Amino acid sequence: MSAERRRGCGGMKKGNTMKNSVVIAYYNGKQYIKEQVDSILGQLGAEDELIISVDSDQDGSGELLREMAENDGRLKLIKGPGQGVVKNFQNGLLHCTGDLIFLADQDDVWLPQKVEKVTACFQDPDVTVTVHNAQISDEGLKPLDETTFQCRDSGAGFWKNIKKNSYIGCCMTFRRDILNRILPVPDSIWIHDQWIGLLAEQLGNPVFLEDVLLLYRRHGANVTELTHGSVISMLKKRYDMIMGINRRIRRWKREDAKKKKFL
Repeated sequence: MSAERRRGCGGMKKGNTMKNSVVIAYYNGKQYIKEQVDSILGQLGAEDELIISVDSDQDGSGELLREMAENDGRLKLIKGPGQGVVKNFQNGLLHCTGDLIFLADQDDVWLPQKVEKVTACFQDPDVTVTVHNAQISDEGLKPLDETTFQCRDSGAGFWKNIKKNSYIGCCMTFRRDILNRILPVPDSIWIHDQWIGLLAEQLGNPVFLEDVLLLYRRHGANVTELTHGSVISMLKKRYDMIMGINRRIRRWKREDAKKKKFL
């Protein structure tokens, strides 16, 4: 599949009717969640939705979450499965009703025009997934020296993203109509965004947007997200990802062959 790295995708066409779903996998995120929710809801339309799958609110955030949901009907709280972040995101994805799905973390902040600039890319029917740039910031949102594109050398390509993943979930949007190809995420897969990105590459064109559309907050609870594990751990994760992708593609081919047989 062809891939593009763009500064922008142009403005929205008149008459666009796509509905947007945003998914947050929540776990004891009281400190930053309201700021993030406000930055998201301010960009959503009346028919859009923000789904928060709650694995734990034991930090006292339950009341805050319920209050935000009561104040805005677009925010929907659902109970998480309590089986880790991948299963929690999957739970949220299964509840989406929008045409486009935005993944979001509980502690970042969306910058203005994120939704407008990302959705513009999907006017091209061949685009299956987008990844935009983000400013890496400290816990007070003071910009640090790098963007995510600089840190990850972001761009499309299967082997490139096996070696060093640049499908960062909080910067990703994809079409809901590919969910039946992506889900369920195998138990052997430890990271949902790389899985989604690599599969979406096989289904259409990925677009990497140079626009900085997010403040990517770094703090004590998430400081390991951009770092590496042991060599053995990294090799195993890559092996599991490659094998999982290969198995899923073979399954697609079997399913497509059966459909053609009965046509």
